[in-house]
Amino acid sequence: MVKQLTLPDKNGNSYEYHAGNQKAFILPEGPFKSRIAFSAAHVVCNPLADSDPVLKAKIDWENTLAYRRHLWSMGLSVAEAMDTAQRGMGLNWEHAKELIRRSAAEAKAEGGRIACGAGTDQLLPGPSVTLADVQAAYEEQCEFVELHNSQIILMASRALADCAQGPEDYERIYANILRQVSKPVILHWLGDMFDPSLKGYWGYKNLDDAMEVCLNVIWDNKDKVDGIKISLLDASREIEMRRLLPQGVKMYTGDDFNYPELIKGDEHGYSHALLGIFDAIAPAAAAALHALDDRDYESYHALLEKTVPLSRHIFQAPTYSYKTGIVFMAYLNGHQSHFRMIGGAESARSIVHLSELFVLADQAGLLSDPELAAERMKLVLNLAGIRQEEYSSGKL
Repeated sequence: MVKQLTLPDKNGNSYEYHAGNQKAFILPEGPFKSRIAFSAAHVVCNPLADSDPVLKAKIDWENTLAYRRHLWSMGLSVAEAMDTAQRGMGLNWEHAKELIRRSAAEAKAEGGRIACGAGTDQLLPGPSVTLADVQAAYEEQCEFVELHNSQIILMASRALADCAQGPEDYERIYANILRQVSKPVILHWLGDMFDPSLKGYWGYKNLDDAMEVCLNVIWDNKDKVDGIKISLLDASREIEMRRLLPQGVKMYTGDDFNYPELIKGDEHGYSHALLGIFDAIAPAAAAALHALDDRDYESYHALLEKTVPLSRHIFQAPTYSYKTGIVFMAYLNGHQSHFRMIGGAESARSIVHLSELFVLADQAGLLSDPELAAERMKLVLNLAGIRQEEYSSGKL
């Protein structure tokens, strides 16, 4: 039996909590039939590496790849080297190349679907950076991703946001890149709540004007666009844009607040998924998507709605710190032996935040072994100076 934990709340008080709402998620064999579902995947750092953990963090490749196999085993596709993997926030282009190379080879061996992020993060924004530099950086990364037989996710560019003079610069750069790719790509519109450097992307701070530019890029290059992922945390705007896409171009939701309704869709259409939260809720997400295939909408909503409070908590402002919660979930569920992150990002959320995350994960049935999770939570609480009753199951 899991013993109670003493947890802190946001008012500076403490309360007792018993974990143990374990749920068994039944996953039928076979692929999803009605939706494409990518999980953006996190990386596992090597905590024993004798290097600067912030500037020169090392990756634990064995456990990083094991987590991708875990996602593929549930039928999910992997979106690699994206924001969830701390791309541009701890994971630089040199690390990303190694991650793409290894993950693409693993996908081939496992028969799993993969798409990899191509951006311009080898190019630091600055006054000397030109549009030609941005295009060359995109070309280098797209060539590398295609070399490793992966679909491209064309990521938003900080350098382009910094040097573009207006929407016509975005249209020209994207057209030049899309003209060169060999297979249709997934475009990625990442809101500034995820990356403040991308404010005013597509040449406008007004989202209506920005959406028009993005749609122009898609319509002008529709044969080279598989779909677009938007991460604006605005369901109504995603639905509006979804209805304006060319026939055959998919919408991939990146809305970690409203994904159940967006994936289910309405009489006019639906969104596929390319979500960071699927890393943390993979079993529930997979079970829900199978239920959706069977048109069992009651089970679909029952499975996913329980995960929404957890997701909204993990992705609360500042949203770019959500990676800490994703990795914490992997630690609680035994997918890695430690709670350390590249760039030292484990410190980006408070102990109060992590405590509430633990409770919400338990209430959603997403702690695969509540006793192990409770013991690991206890270690984190002790580190924060919140002493717990001594107990041990011998699982650590």
